[in-house]
Amino acid sequence: MFPLRDSHPSRRFPVINYLLILFTCLVFFIQLIPPDFKEFVYQYGFVPANFNFFNFESYKNIFYSIFLHGGLFHLFSNMWFLHIFGDNVEDRLGHLRYLFFYLAGGVAAVFSQYIFNTDSIIPMIGASGAVSAVAGLYFASFKRARIEALVVGFFGLWHKIELPAWFFLGYWFLTQIYSGLGALATFNSSSGGIAWFAHIGGFVFGYIVAKLI
Repeated sequence: MFPLRDSHPSRRFPVINYLLILFTCLVFFIQLIPPDFKEFVYQYGFVPANFNFFNFESYKNIFYSIFLHGGLFHLFSNMWFLHIFGDNVEDRLGHLRYLFFYLAGGVAAVFSQYIFNTDSIIPMIGASGAVSAVAGLYFASFKRARIEALVVGFFGLWHKIELPAWFFLGYWFLTQIYSGLGALATFNSSSGGIAWFAHIGGFVFGYIVAKLI
């Protein structure tokens, strides 16, 4: 399922959300400047095996990694989800609190993946965890909203349907759990893949924050 729009209008202009999208896109194009893309990602991405709780330098890469992406589709999918759900969450939290929430959600997501991959030598990059935190707070706060989405029907044809937000995001969350458990069975510290537990941890973080406020 791919979201097209939601039915819940925001009351205030989501300035932080648009700035986050703009900044993340800018960082991606900066990534393309160095001659060795892979070396750039290893330098600024979060490599679990290199992390040291007692070394301040290690923590910088957590924040760097939130704004790095591995390709255009990776970037587009994350920024589109942020565009759909972030404006309402920013409206709920306020501009400054939303910025701190987004970064904190990204950090929580990184550590959620880290505890399952402490020996991994593959860098973790992407805003997926932070965006998942936004989705988690949206799920808890705007259950009655409707999501217009594209879904695959018979013969591979795409159909446009409207779904309750709780169903759309709840289904998405369950797929992350299913995929994460499956990934545990085939995990290899030297192989890459999707950081499923970053998505799960980010979503749970956002849900908990929603309940606390």
